[in-house]
Amino acid sequence: MEKELQRAIIHQQNVQIIYLGRKGQTTQRIIRPLELAGDQLKAYCLTRKAPRVFAISNILAIQQVVTGRAV
Repeated sequence: MEKELQRAIIHQQNVQIIYLGRKGQTTQRIIRPLELAGDQLKAYCLTRKAPRVFAISNILAIQQVVTGRAV
């Protein structure tokens, strides 16, 4: 998981995550990871349109977001 996040940070790629919130609810979000800080991930959440800090241990799944580009 951390390797995928680090790769997204380096390449400035958006990823989709499934996240377990504090109250036990799961959410699906698209984020742009910015920095790994210990056991936390600082990211910009495109879903909420705001900076967020995520506990890495609460990220249940991660998938790279593929954007199509017209040539």
